[in-house]
Amino acid sequence: MKKILKINTPNDYARFVDAPELHPLISIIHYDELGPFRHSLNNYGVYGLFIQRQFPKNLSYGMKTMQVCDASIIAVEPGQIGGLEDNGERISLSGWVLLWSPELLHGSELERQIDHYQFFSYFFTDSLRMEPEEWLCITQLVSQMRQELMGSEDSPSLRNILLAYLRLILEYCNRIYLRQVSEEYHSGSDLLKRFHNLLQQYFRENRQLSDGLPTVAFCASELAYSPRYFGDIVRKATGSTAIGYIHNYVINQAKSLLMNGHNISETSRLLGFDFPHHFTRLFKRMTGLTPSEFLGK
Repeated sequence: MKKILKINTPNDYARFVDAPELHPLISIIHYDELGPFRHSLNNYGVYGLFIQRQFPKNLSYGMKTMQVCDASIIAVEPGQIGGLEDNGERISLSGWVLLWSPELLHGSELERQIDHYQFFSYFFTDSLRMEPEEWLCITQLVSQMRQELMGSEDSPSLRNILLAYLRLILEYCNRIYLRQVSEEYHSGSDLLKRFHNLLQQYFRENRQLSDGLPTVAFCASELAYSPRYFGDIVRKATGSTAIGYIHNYVINQAKSLLMNGHNISETSRLLGFDFPHHFTRLFKRMTGLTPSEFLGK
């Protein structure tokens, strides 16, 4: 069994690294002020931003290894597992940790918007890479939040101030995320080429006969992206969704099979559909014609 640190509240991690506890619903930790502490593989029940100059190597997220760089941010959300299992080594890090309970967001506008910050789900493959001025702005905001916590009693007014800071920090993170998606877009032609080649190989090996139609999750995993990040890059590069690209490829294959003498049932089976009517429905949606109407044109 792996050693897993359960972070059900923000202060569970603060206690683990021997940092001050400032508020029951939010923890702000400055790594530079701490002594050496042990690694931890964390099971998160809270949201968090790890804002660091450097990260330990081989950090995990679920079953994968994170790709991180200097001066970047790893975002986590409730239900995720990540970090590095305690092996007895003691480490020192530079940067900040901001952890907050979902309870802090309850009833706020940020609670309604938090799911729109897609970077929380993406970083089992990447981290948010900050420019120097972004590092300065974000760390200053985190430092100011900590000053508010240290100098004020808990109150609705304090919580509103904390939420305002938090919203601003998350908007900075979102800008960084969108920039990274845009950078991927500029190399999108290479991604699309690999995506197309992957689909060709999938059908050439007849994997659809045993595994069914290829999914976005499968393609993203094969190309070393998270599904949502992969989908955003494809949408930026093509104007269409990743599943739309897959379906378009499948329908082009269907047209070739139909024109080469295969009937609708055979074509459906050869492409990996469970039932002919599922194939017919997709064909109609993608082309405006049923397979029969296509053949009778």
